[in-house]
Amino acid sequence: MAKSQIWFGFALLALLLVSAVADDVVVLTDDSFEKEVGKDKGALVEFYAPWCGHCKKLAPEYEKLGASFKKAKSVLIAKVDCDEQKSVCTKYGVSGYPTIQWFPKGSLEPQKYEGPRNAEALAEYVNKEGGTNVKLAAVPQNVVVLTPDNFDEIVLDQNKDVLVEFYAPWCGHCKSLAPTYEKVATVFKQEEGVVIANLDADAHKALGEKYGVSGFPTLKFFPKDNKAGHDYDGGRDLDDFVSFINEKSGTSRDSKGQLTSKAGIVESLDALVKELVAASEDEKKAVLSRIEEEASTLKGSTTRYVTLLETRKELHRKRFRLC
Repeated sequence: MAKSQIWFGFALLALLLVSAVADDVVVLTDDSFEKEVGKDKGALVEFYAPWCGHCKKLAPEYEKLGASFKKAKSVLIAKVDCDEQKSVCTKYGVSGYPTIQWFPKGSLEPQKYEGPRNAEALAEYVNKEGGTNVKLAAVPQNVVVLTPDNFDEIVLDQNKDVLVEFYAPWCGHCKSLAPTYEKVATVFKQEEGVVIANLDADAHKALGEKYGVSGFPTLKFFPKDNKAGHDYDGGRDLDDFVSFINEKSGTSRDSKGQLTSKAGIVESLDALVKELVAASEDEKKAVLSRIEEEASTLKGSTTRYVTLLETRKELHRKRFRLC
C-alpha cells in the first residue's frame, strides 16, 4: 500500500459535519455593493461601525429583520462595515452610525430611514416600501436559559463545561453583548460537552449573590472539574470567546462554527499512524492493533480512529485497499 494512500485514509479522520454561524443579513463591500443594490430588489442597508454602541444595540433587532425577510424575493436586508468599506460609505453620505437607508428596486438613490430602531418598526417600513407582507420570524436561540429550577442540573453537570452570563434585562452592556453571546452559543451548539448559558440575575437575585455577582454582565466559567466556577476576564468579541472555549474545553471550532484543521487529531495516535506508514506489510497488523487499543481508551471524537480502523480491517478482509 502506498504511503499516500494510507495518509489519504487517515485524512478522513478530520472530515466531520460542520455548521456555520448563520447570518441572515447580507454583508456588502465596496466591490459588491452595486452588484447587489439597485438591481431587481429593494434594499434596506445598515451602515455601521463595529465599535459603535448604538450599532451593537441594533444588531439583534436587525438580525431578526434579516431572518424574517431572508426568503423574500423582492427585498434585500444588508449591512456595510464602514470601518472596512470606507469608499461606499463616503459615496452615500454616511456621517454617523448606524445610518439606515432604503434603496428602491432599480435605484441607487437612497432615502434615509428615520423611524424607530427595532425589528417591528423596520419590518413595517420595509413591507410598505417593498410591497411585501412579511411577518417577523422568531429567531432561534442557542443560549441555554437558566432558572433556579434547572441551574444545578445544567451548570453542575460534571460532563459539561459551562459558560454562564449573569445579566440584567435593563443593562446596556448586556444588550450590547447579546448578539455576540448568541453567536458563541451557535458556534458550539454541536459540542455535546459545552454549554453556553445565561441567567437573569435581576429576576433571580439569590443565585447571582451565591456566585458573587455584583455587576452586569458577569461571566463565569464552570469547567467539568471545578464546579465552584471562576470569572471569565477575557475579551468580549466572538473570537475571544471562541479561543477561550477551545483552550479550556479542548474543542476545535472557528468563529463560524466550523471545525479547524486540529479537530479530531490526537498526538499519541498520530505518532502511531506515522509508525504504521513506516512499517513493513508484516508489521502493519500489530501497529493497527496498537492504534485501536490506544483509541479505545480515549473519549470524544477520537472514536473516529476506531471507526476508521474497523473499516480498514473490513476492507482488508474483503481484499480491497484504501484508495
